[in-house]
Amino acid sequence: MKVSNRTVAACFVTLVGAFAVLPAQAQGGQASWYGSGKKTANGERFNPNGYTAAHRSLPFGTRVRVTNRANGRSVVVRINDRGPFVGGRVIDLARGSARAIGMSGTSYVSLNVVR
Repeated sequence: MKVSNRTVAACFVTLVGAFAVLPAQAQGGQASWYGSGKKTANGERFNPNGYTAAHRSLPFGTRVRVTNRANGRSVVVRINDRGPFVGGRVIDLARGSARAIGMSGTSYVSLNVVR
């Protein structure tokens, strides 16, 4: 069976498109929360009661589902800041999002990018 270059290219584009819509791989680790600050790294005013978070590398505006492993509660937050700056932590949640998942101090969480 002879396969044209056009057919191969169409299959490649289809495969690439399929991988683009797959959910990002989950990340897990310690999370902390913060409740004060004037401006976030993306320039907006920090809202301590908002559903926002700081992450070291995810692009600003990325929405992430954060699940507290201790109780199974989850919240979707928007990345608008950089951090955490403490080793071993994967995300810093604004106070409002930490409350939503029943977190006090630090907690082990899992992260899944939702878009």
